[in-house]
Amino acid sequence: MDPAVGKYIGAGLASLGMGLAAIGVGNIFGNFLAGALRNPSAADGQFARAFIGAALAEGLGIFALVVALVLLFVA
Repeated sequence: MDPAVGKYIGAGLASLGMGLAAIGVGNIFGNFLAGALRNPSAADGQFARAFIGAALAEGLGIFALVVALVLLFVA
């Protein structure tokens, strides 16, 4: 087997983190909306926390992209 094949497999597996980060962001905002509909008065206090959680999840997705690009072009 060609050694470059492992590089492509590793980059593909690393890029799965981007899709999983998108699922995580959807889960964060879906749960926020479900909670906001149950208790609208508490929604304002939790809105900033929802954005912090989404930013952290997107940060992990961007980190997965960087790892995939490093595997493709540097390694």
